[in-house]
Amino acid sequence: MKTALCALALCASAGLATTVAAEPWTDWTPTKGATEVMTLKVDPNHIDDYLTGLRKSWVIGQEIAKKHGVIDWYQVMVKLNASGGENVVLIVHYPSLANLEPDKARDQAIQAEGYAALSKEEGAKMVTGYDKYRTFVSDEIWTGVDYPK
Repeated sequence: MKTALCALALCASAGLATTVAAEPWTDWTPTKGATEVMTLKVDPNHIDDYLTGLRKSWVIGQEIAKKHGVIDWYQVMVKLNASGGENVVLIVHYPSLANLEPDKARDQAIQAEGYAALSKEEGAKMVTGYDKYRTFVSDEIWTGVDYPK
């Protein structure tokens, strides 16, 4: 009797597994582009310093990338309850995965504009300062999904 009940339960769960499986392009659709999510742990006593530095460096770079069509938006987020673990997130959206491919002319133009806004030496000095109170936790690339209505 116990064996028959186990076999019945196994068959029922196998049947559910096959009927519940989602079908790409039917049950969900991948979206274009990708979102890069960088998480960092910043010493809570230096978050203001870090955010101010980002404005002078990272944000300028993102604005240049946006101007060249590499990204279409970016965001910085700070965790309100910043006890332990990561507490700053840098998010960048690429409207097309093709924008992650190298393009010599575009990339050199972006680099030249970046160095015009913040010299290589100034940038290196800032990064050295950040390294005293910042740790990278992860750098991930995500793609979205849409569901049919």
